[in-house]
Amino acid sequence: MNQLEARQRFVESRVVRLATVRTGGGPHVVPCVFVADGDRIVSVVDEKPKRSKALQRLANIRANPRVSLLADRYDEDWLQLWWVRADGTATVVETGPERDRAVALLQRKYAQYLDQPPTGAAVVVTVDAWSWWTAEPHP
Repeated sequence: MNQLEARQRFVESRVVRLATVRTGGGPHVVPCVFVADGDRIVSVVDEKPKRSKALQRLANIRANPRVSLLADRYDEDWLQLWWVRADGTATVVETGPERDRAVALLQRKYAQYLDQPPTGAAVVVTVDAWSWWTAEPHP
């Protein structure tokens, strides 16, 4: 797998895991839906049930903007295994055109958002490094 294919696999994934750092230094990982927007990855807090609108991931990003997003595939045929990670810097965007663009892009990828657009803050990640691995035999 080369960088172009790695990025394509990431973009086509339906869900990624967002890793942030708690203020005490511990990891915090949550699954999230997302869309790629050039060299940025965006997600918006949606209406799926949550314990609170004051989400830990948002507090973590405000305190330490360094994040990782991981897309992967598991298969019982281990030659099909792969993962792609995007590392970058995140910002929380509460309102405005950047958040509105994120919602519009997510609505194109996820039909569920057409009837119920997400109303929460956007997480916008500017990717500065891509890494990947695959079990596929190398040519």
